[in-house]
Amino acid sequence: MKIPPFVLASASPARRRLLQTVGIEPIVRPSDFDESQIELSDPAELVKTLADYKAKTVAPQFESALIMGCDSVLSMNGEIYGKPTNTSEAIARWQIMQGNFGDLYTGHALIDIDQNRTLVKSQVTRVYFVQMSDRAIEAYVATGEPLKCAGAFAIEGFGSFFVEKIAGCHSNVIGLSLPLLRHMLAELGYDVTDFWQ
Repeated sequence: MKIPPFVLASASPARRRLLQTVGIEPIVRPSDFDESQIELSDPAELVKTLADYKAKTVAPQFESALIMGCDSVLSMNGEIYGKPTNTSEAIARWQIMQGNFGDLYTGHALIDIDQNRTLVKSQVTRVYFVQMSDRAIEAYVATGEPLKCAGAFAIEGFGSFFVEKIAGCHSNVIGLSLPLLRHMLAELGYDVTDFWQ
């Protein structure tokens, strides 16, 4: 079986670094898909749908490739949170999150152009946040990191100080579940080692 190029249909530097850490050097091709078109109240369905659209948007640019689309949201108290739009929204969000827990959902879509097959799955990880002072919340938001991330935090950055513990897949919280990716690749007939550089 010919091993196709691995394409990441995401502008997320965290997802790219995660893949590079495990030996996959992806071709990065952000989808620029307008996420506001999709409104679903089920977080698992929402992230799967968005991941699928992102991968499908990029797929026509390649004749042979494995295209990975991803999307993440934080679900808390029945609300779904993506990236905060501004500083005040990020502060308000952290006032709800601190001392609480939420479920981080990431949708994964994998399109194998050569086999004309698409797999779409989601992974969920429960994240427990520490109690925080207003000063700590404002200082964290001032770093700018929360404005770039679904759920307004990055577990691989400053935000790691404010995560008490997680239950489930750690890499999923960064934006891509490596165990789930391994399973999806196997389902398509590949081994993760096929993509090592």
